[in-house]
Amino acid sequence: MRTRHCEPQTLGEGTLDRMARILAARNIDPATAAAPVEPETVSPLEALSAGVPPRYRAAVADHPQVLAWVRTVADAAVAPNQGARRQVTTGPSLLMAGVVGAGKTHQAYGAVRALVQSGVGVRWRATTAADLYADLRPRPGADSERELAAVSRCPLLIIDDLGAAKASDWTEEVTYRLINRRYNYELPTLVTTNLRISDLRAQLGDRVASRLAQMTTRVEFEQVDRRRHRLAA
Repeated sequence: MRTRHCEPQTLGEGTLDRMARILAARNIDPATAAAPVEPETVSPLEALSAGVPPRYRAAVADHPQVLAWVRTVADAAVAPNQGARRQVTTGPSLLMAGVVGAGKTHQAYGAVRALVQSGVGVRWRATTAADLYADLRPRPGADSERELAAVSRCPLLIIDDLGAAKASDWTEEVTYRLINRRYNYELPTLVTTNLRISDLRAQLGDRVASRLAQMTTRVEFEQVDRRRHRLAA
């Protein structure tokens, strides 16, 4: 195959005159039209906040095990090439278990914010288990297999409320395929659930429960619903 090399081109006076007439007809100042637009600088944390639900945009992770996870994942980040920013690629996973309102989701989003604040790049996604199944359910015009592959490959994934959706053979199979891929490729995953591991086994099957037990560190949250506690206070 022949490679074409493009040489820089200069504009003749006739071309410049035509451009000036067009701009004048449109009441456009040539000086303004030619002025370069200064790009707005957005910090990584501000860019992250755009994808975080408003309730969790100021979330701060303070659980010792969650903070330890952040340090481990940040330390494992690698640069794709010399001089580039280090990116999260592989790392351990966490299974955060506790009652509704214990602060698990808050800690999960806080962990992502802490990673960004540590200076590493993070490509991430967050979904509830119920929303995940809704997005992946076969329907006309949707490529559920492609979507499952995209979620499975995401460098960092939050799965909120695992085990809360209605169980079926289909949800068990989808969950296994997702968790098994992330297990095999050692992709960091933050899972929250209101269920005990024995209940997860009954809800999602032995294969999913076994993978989760092997790939995650289990974090137990105090048996206090912080939402109700704040309302009572």
